[in-house]
Amino acid sequence: MSEVLSTFRLHPGDRAPDFSLPDFSGQVISRAQATGPAGLLIVFACNHCPFVIHLADALGDLASEIAPLGVHTVAINPNDAEHYPQDGADLMESFAALHRWDFPYLVDESQETALAYGAACTPDFFLLDDKGVLFYAGQFDHSRPRSGMEPHGGDLREAVRRMIEGEQALVRPYPSSGCNIKWKPGRQPDWWDSGS
Repeated sequence: MSEVLSTFRLHPGDRAPDFSLPDFSGQVISRAQATGPAGLLIVFACNHCPFVIHLADALGDLASEIAPLGVHTVAINPNDAEHYPQDGADLMESFAALHRWDFPYLVDESQETALAYGAACTPDFFLLDDKGVLFYAGQFDHSRPRSGMEPHGGDLREAVRRMIEGEQALVRPYPSSGCNIKWKPGRQPDWWDSGS
């Protein structure tokens, strides 16, 4: 299990790229369709990463908590399913159901969306306001697999609160931590370290 810190292409205040991606059943969902009245939480995730599995239930709970506040959630799976079949679309539905992900779980087969967002790892979190502007990019919380800490989403929950209440975002949020995205051959971004 390798750990890599996120490298972000987007910075708070940047307009986030649009996307239109299929879910595991083939239904295409755009960023505009996924966004709630107050914003959108985008999570780059996959089925097999220990970091994702560690917080998957807590993420499902947090998404249910912030949905009534007008912040919707969408997960995007960017991993190379040919070389990592455990992250294939055929297993995404059962993974989402197991962890109570009552939000879209989309497939980024081309990896274009992950590249456009500068996503580096799974999980990687991007919180957008209602205009599609990045408010927060950072970790879920300080818990990690085998850390003995239960995931609680404190960092992300605080970011949502600040955004909804019109407060300033954290100046230096702690970046997401997780397993590196499984890039297809030739798709690796220039900052990607193949030794991670």
